[in-house]
Amino acid sequence: MPKREDIKKVLIIGSGPIVIGQAAEFDYAGSQACLSLREEGYSVILVNSNPATIMTDDEIADKVYLDPLTVPSLKKILEKEHPDAILPTLGGQTGLNLAVELAKDGILDKLGVELLGTSLHTINQAEDREQFKDLMKELHQPIPDSKTVYNLEDGLAFAHEIDYPVIIRPAYTLGGTGGGIAHNDDEMKVILNRGLTMSPSTECLVEKSIAGYKEIEFEVMRDHHGSSIIVTGMENFDPVGVHTGDSIVFAPTQTLTDKEYQRLRDASLTIVNALKIEGGCNVQLAQDPNSENYYVIEVNPRVSRSSALASKATGYPIAKIAAKIAVGLNLDEILNPITQTTYAMFEPALDYVVAKIPRFAFDKFTNADRKLGTQMKATGEVMAIGGTIEESLLKAVQSLELDKQAQRDLIPDYTRQMSLGDLIEKIKTPTDYRLFELFAAIGKGATIEQIHRSTKIDLYFLSKLENIIKMQQQLTDGLLSADMVLKARKMGFNNTMIKAVHHATDHELEKLDKMADQHLVYKMVDTCAAEFESETPYFYSTVGTENESQPIGNSILVIGAGPIRIGQGVEFDYATVHCVKAIQAAGKNAIIINNNPETVSTDFSISDKLYFEPLDIDSVMNVINLEKPMGVIVEFGGQTAINLTEELTKHGVQILGTSMHGIKETENRHDFEDLLIDQDIAHPKGDTAMNGQEAHHIAHKLGYPVLVRPSFVLGGKGMAVVHDDAELDEYLVPALKASAGQPILIDQYIPGTECEVDILSDGKDVFVPGIMEHLEGSGIHSGDSIAMYPPQHLTEDQKKKIVAIATKIGKKVHAVGMMNIQFICADDVYVIEVNPRASRTVPFMSKITKMHLAQLATQLILGKSLAEIGLAPGLYPEPAKVYVKAPVFSFAKLPGAPTALSPEMKSTGEDIGSGDTLQQALHNALFDSYHINTDTVEGTVLISKADAKDEKLVHKLADSDFDVQVYEKDMPWPDKLAFALSSQDETDDEKQLVAKALSHEVPVFTAQDTVMGIFQPQLIK
Repeated sequence: MPKREDIKKVLIIGSGPIVIGQAAEFDYAGSQACLSLREEGYSVILVNSNPATIMTDDEIADKVYLDPLTVPSLKKILEKEHPDAILPTLGGQTGLNLAVELAKDGILDKLGVELLGTSLHTINQAEDREQFKDLMKELHQPIPDSKTVYNLEDGLAFAHEIDYPVIIRPAYTLGGTGGGIAHNDDEMKVILNRGLTMSPSTECLVEKSIAGYKEIEFEVMRDHHGSSIIVTGMENFDPVGVHTGDSIVFAPTQTLTDKEYQRLRDASLTIVNALKIEGGCNVQLAQDPNSENYYVIEVNPRVSRSSALASKATGYPIAKIAAKIAVGLNLDEILNPITQTTYAMFEPALDYVVAKIPRFAFDKFTNADRKLGTQMKATGEVMAIGGTIEESLLKAVQSLELDKQAQRDLIPDYTRQMSLGDLIEKIKTPTDYRLFELFAAIGKGATIEQIHRSTKIDLYFLSKLENIIKMQQQLTDGLLSADMVLKARKMGFNNTMIKAVHHATDHELEKLDKMADQHLVYKMVDTCAAEFESETPYFYSTVGTENESQPIGNSILVIGAGPIRIGQGVEFDYATVHCVKAIQAAGKNAIIINNNPETVSTDFSISDKLYFEPLDIDSVMNVINLEKPMGVIVEFGGQTAINLTEELTKHGVQILGTSMHGIKETENRHDFEDLLIDQDIAHPKGDTAMNGQEAHHIAHKLGYPVLVRPSFVLGGKGMAVVHDDAELDEYLVPALKASAGQPILIDQYIPGTECEVDILSDGKDVFVPGIMEHLEGSGIHSGDSIAMYPPQHLTEDQKKKIVAIATKIGKKVHAVGMMNIQFICADDVYVIEVNPRASRTVPFMSKITKMHLAQLATQLILGKSLAEIGLAPGLYPEPAKVYVKAPVFSFAKLPGAPTALSPEMKSTGEDIGSGDTLQQALHNALFDSYHINTDTVEGTVLISKADAKDEKLVHKLADSDFDVQVYEKDMPWPDKLAFALSSQDETDDEKQLVAKALSHEVPVFTAQDTVMGIFQPQLIK
């Protein structure tokens, strides 16, 4: 069927700010869909409030609305734009839920707007638990005993009827939000109450737990004709009971018999056909490991996190093809973009193994509950490709950027003192560290049968872990030979891992590698197991004889930012993609190395060549040795890329942009202080300490409060304001641990207005696109602050001083490209930090100023001057409108994590609001960040006892017509609650207030400055 000609204009709803359960995969899917529709000649309107993504760039859609994702906001846009159709299946659960709400509202019928792709009936059938259950019965597809409930009493009664444990699955939520496994009435009351509150339809499915079954996912594509294919099957390493977003996943499936695979494949296709899905769809199933029985778990009638993984694992661009299906094309009419010869009807075939490992924020939130269950907790993920399970798994481990010791040795230090019995008991509970604890148990002599009994993880997977540990032991105990090193390489051991257990040098390993009959080579990802010719510039390393990647020449290598995590989000992927565009515009070939399956940068069509590899020195140097690029750009890959700079320089690699010397001048504490003193720039007094004794001495010399932080960290990890010796002792342990042998920085704490700039510099002159002022005062991480542009409360003198200081620093370190500088405005303008790289504010400022700052920075890195790219030194003129960047938190997903805002970053994403006044801009930003409507919010405000001591705050809230109540533990919950405020987060009362507010989906503020700024904006400062 040809594409539809009756449709001219399509509206796409984005997924909004990044939260746990809905991350960068929707930037990737949404960007692909927009470009795919425009390729077919359609006009595309995009609505998304997330400024950090490529999706909201002016080049992606014909018109972009950076507006709140609410029904009233969307109705205004629909009435203004009059699109012919909406494509709702590419904006995650947010886009899907909004489409359902718009249809219920009647606005779609009124304006004659059609839902493209999957119909409203299908969405309801797949998302509504009761309707889905009825359909499965009709299709004779087995599902666990279950009941849809709308209140606690019915849920408890059903749990007693089928016996615990039971799984609670709220309807219309993302990432398992509000769900969990209950083993008794007490757990049931907590989880079901939370789930009912968080479900938009106050509806939960209570089902018999099948925890321990194998969890299998199929990515299915279906068109209007009913033709459908399996893009790939994926198998979770962790059995049912751990959310698939939190599980290690392998593609293709590994442990199923052919009979089991075909049965589950047929079930998936049957369900998708019955639902009449048009586009991409994810089907989750459970296979009984002890019989032929299986169960259907759920269906996502949209592209998902797994779709992004499946796309990158196979090279088959699901979202791009789903968008074309939505406008009428069928699978046998759409060319596979990779082969350019086969059609999208051709099922991908994999001649390699893909491993995905989730990335968690527990390294930042050490007190959070690390137990994994049906509610997702991961902030991001890494993917690796190898010839075997062992190789892909170890490459994924190398990509995690977590605990260097555990990544290198595979066995965490804390397990070395544990008995085998204690370890066997510990691994019963799934946590983010269970993989490493499994390695430790095997190393201590546990059999895979023992581990299987404790974890229900399949023996086949456990045998692969055993192979890895046996190889490690051989490396430890034996003499290194060419054969042994080759075997280790085939399992994924890199130089760092081999040297950790055997005292060999890189030179010795290189000699042994040359003696082997196979070597490290690069293979192509081509969707068809090399059955057809492919032009795809998409490669992974493995051990073999034939290298499918030949040097491209005239190239520049761009190092990506790795997995999404708190402190290093999708903003860096945005900057990486724009860097590549500028390299290509300059007539050079751009090569990306990255390992994040969720992002736009790892789309094979973005760069001239893509290497899906760990971002460690071994893997990066292997690519450099093959490609021999003209230089390497590290400025856009966050702290990940910057941290590789010194090693790359030692290997003789040409770093383009700010030199290693310039980077050290800003990142090394003593060099930085010397620079500021030399340039007569005010800065908080401070010093460095290597141990507790030195730290106490410095703190007493400076006087409390002081700011303690490790050097070379991102997102304020291990950073805190401390007020006395006891607090300093409490913070030194994690701070010293996070420092990894680097000194601890101790600074005088200066209260004041915090602000920041991103500068562009050619090494001689400096351009400042704008100054961002933070609503919250100093001591709160810039990523967690509400940023206002242009600044609302700075004097002209302060602005001039900020620009003068930024110019001085840029010139002194010969900054080339981009640099972020942070200030405190108090009695003077103080510099508190310089990041010699692009920062998280780059997309925000790019979209406001309508300048692609990362592209301009790349032109400077490639040798152009500011004048040559049309920029004059100094501050860019300020706009008439006001723009606000507001943080978005995922506290509800991380029970036990501290919520009080501090120098350590906690937000997972951001959104944008704009208006003619600060109040309007704040109002628009707060819908999708703090989920509050400042125009209509009223009722009771619950505050903690600590906040109640601030009389000024209480009076201001009362003046704004709020009924202020101090929260007492276990007090009755008010009927009409406006929001909660708890800025201390230390006592049991405060923790309970925050936990209850989050579970009731009540907005929670954890900084007084935020509340004062939002509800009394004229009184800020």
